[in-house]
Amino acid sequence: MVTKLKTVPVFLVGKDSHGRWVAQKQHGKTGGLFVNRAAAVKFALLENGHRPEAVITVPGVFELDMSGAPLAA
Repeated sequence: MVTKLKTVPVFLVGKDSHGRWVAQKQHGKTGGLFVNRAAAVKFALLENGHRPEAVITVPGVFELDMSGAPLAA
């Protein structure tokens, strides 16, 4: 029997150069700008099936990029 493994989307969370919080899917065009970290993490958890282990905080400046290019964690 072959079992398909479901991949949990990884979300990156950090602050942009304007001090806004960013949450963005590591591989894809899902993400947004948020007023605080809690809102960004809440969005990421809703999008990834409530998997906190798949939400990574990015140090330094993290700009929202909706081009679809893969983001490094």
